[in-house]
Amino acid sequence: MGVPDTMRAWRVESPAPIEARPLKSVRVPVPRPGPDELLVRVLSCGVCRTDLHVAEGDLPVHRPGVVPGHEIVGEIVGGDLGAHRLGDRVGIPWLRSTCGRCRYCRRGDENLCPRSTYTGWDADGGYAEYATVPRDYALALPAGYTDAELAPLLCAGIIGYRALLRASVPEGGVLGVYGFGGSAHLASQVAIARGARVHVMTRGADAASLALELGASSAQGAYDPPPEPLDSAILFAPVGDLVPLALSALDSGGTLAIAGIHLSDIPTLNYQRHLFRERQIRSVTANTRSDAQAFLEFAGEHRMHVTTTPYPLEHADRALADLAAGRFAGAAVIVA
Repeated sequence: MGVPDTMRAWRVESPAPIEARPLKSVRVPVPRPGPDELLVRVLSCGVCRTDLHVAEGDLPVHRPGVVPGHEIVGEIVGGDLGAHRLGDRVGIPWLRSTCGRCRYCRRGDENLCPRSTYTGWDADGGYAEYATVPRDYALALPAGYTDAELAPLLCAGIIGYRALLRASVPEGGVLGVYGFGGSAHLASQVAIARGARVHVMTRGADAASLALELGASSAQGAYDPPPEPLDSAILFAPVGDLVPLALSALDSGGTLAIAGIHLSDIPTLNYQRHLFRERQIRSVTANTRSDAQAFLEFAGEHRMHVTTTPYPLEHADRALADLAAGRFAGAAVIVA
């Protein structure tokens, strides 16, 4: 089947609260791949909280009228193939390009590249029937997963994996997880597989049940204290009020990693209560391609349980609204 001239897509025409329906369904030309780019038919696209930040204006507009979505599983249907082949299945993640020349890129920290670009923010993403990707940033995908299961791995999984690295969980340590959505439910599985005890703090009863099903040692309310001191913690919920609580729950020398790209304001911290005894806070900024490769290799070797709620493309706006309201556990996925 050939590539059509036009496609269905959703655009953020004017960022606004999700209740105001900032996503608009449109019919637009199929994108043309540039040099060294692949054209893919979108098979599935995960719905990420970053998409919500783009739609609601928490993140500044980089591309007016952008098509959001950056957890894309696609089939290559054209473009400058290089070593790729037509029909190959690839992943399109958040990180779209870096300069490769700055001091951050040269030292292996390409996620900090000041000229980096991002799918669904700087370039149109996967809330559409077709998308493009620079071929050097297309990811090989592990076998044994459906298209819908693979989609959340491409940001929720990768960013959760980087957050886990930033949290510096010691061998056999205790990890606290604040918020339990698409990213947290994957990162927790990695931590448990590596021998950590995981305690989950979340607002949702369904999320708490899922956490226990996946092997968490406990699950309680988002503002409740964990049952034991934490060696490490990861804040997945974009709620600054939780930062002092998470820091207070850390044992001496503990680390809090903040996984989101956006966070509401953090209340005033008390040095003695929150930071003394060498407790520390680390942010997480995007990911490197090596992070992505390491996580996807882990997913290929350890069959992960990926909890998804499917939505057809025509209901992508509903999927984003349901994410904002916390109406599902795990991850929402737009399916072809």
